[in-house]
Amino acid sequence: MKKNNPQGYAPVPQQMPYGEAPPFGSGAQPAYGGPPPPGFAPPPQYNGGFQPGYGPPQVPIVQQPGQPMFPPQQPMPGQPMPGQPMQPGQPMGTGEWMSIPVGIPNCPRGLEYLTSIDQLLVKQKVELLEAFTGFETNNKFSIKNALGQKVYYAVEDTDCCTRNMCGPARPFDMKIFDNFRNEVMHLNRPLACSSCCFPCCLQSMEVSAPPGSVIGTVEQEWTICSPAFRIKNHLGDTVLRIEGPFCTFSMCGDVEFQIVTLTGENIGKISKQWSGFAREIFTDADFFGITFPLDLDVRMKATLLGALFLIDAMFFEKSGNRESDGVGMLS
Repeated sequence: MKKNNPQGYAPVPQQMPYGEAPPFGSGAQPAYGGPPPPGFAPPPQYNGGFQPGYGPPQVPIVQQPGQPMFPPQQPMPGQPMPGQPMQPGQPMGTGEWMSIPVGIPNCPRGLEYLTSIDQLLVKQKVELLEAFTGFETNNKFSIKNALGQKVYYAVEDTDCCTRNMCGPARPFDMKIFDNFRNEVMHLNRPLACSSCCFPCCLQSMEVSAPPGSVIGTVEQEWTICSPAFRIKNHLGDTVLRIEGPFCTFSMCGDVEFQIVTLTGENIGKISKQWSGFAREIFTDADFFGITFPLDLDVRMKATLLGALFLIDAMFFEKSGNRESDGVGMLS
């Protein structure tokens, strides 16, 4: 028995079984790929690359749902891309390094930094192996300006036998590098004596910038009470002098070496700064500061920096964590 359809509703068309095409002229949709029946417009063409009524194809999810989208992080200027090693001559990052001044005529390569500063801070790196065992390792120093920006870093270059057999009196080479990992200065300290009992074989330091080109030397003067040094230029002429204190033992305070002209005028100083009881007793990692006139020749500034490392080695370098500071020049 047939039921009458409710008014307003058309009968549901019967779908053909899957895979069978309707007979031609039945008014149903033609088979896939066939021509459309008369009176039907062809479907519009889409250039979006996906079927109408559907979104774009799915892609792998790289962000968790509900989290804000962030752009990919870019490396800091001067830093390599992730997975890439640092290359020689590549800057180590500009965040904490002093920018190099440009347009400085007649200035040795790498000393341009010294043209705009009148103060340097030198901090020695603490070596845990040396602190706990007394085994001497190559000293490393960070050299900064008054703003705390790195200007250079220095690395001692000696062999293990020399460091542990000769102690503070050892000869050494010191390599000083800039932000671009270029060696801009080279310091050489030959083996010599420091006591006033041997006036013919006193301490000295040769400063080269760039390496191989001597720009100045530091020579110890023969004295009995207070240490003194001569600062010479590349011609061998004495330009400045350094006068030290009678007692170089730091008793909870700074030890200062005055930089004076040949007429006795004080123009700067090299100071060994008190770094705390534990650091002073158990390590030889020292803090130093050096001041000089802003308009001083950069070659003499570099030579005074070499004098700082010589003073550190002579008076504040420990042997097996044993204090070697003393009174006068008799020790």
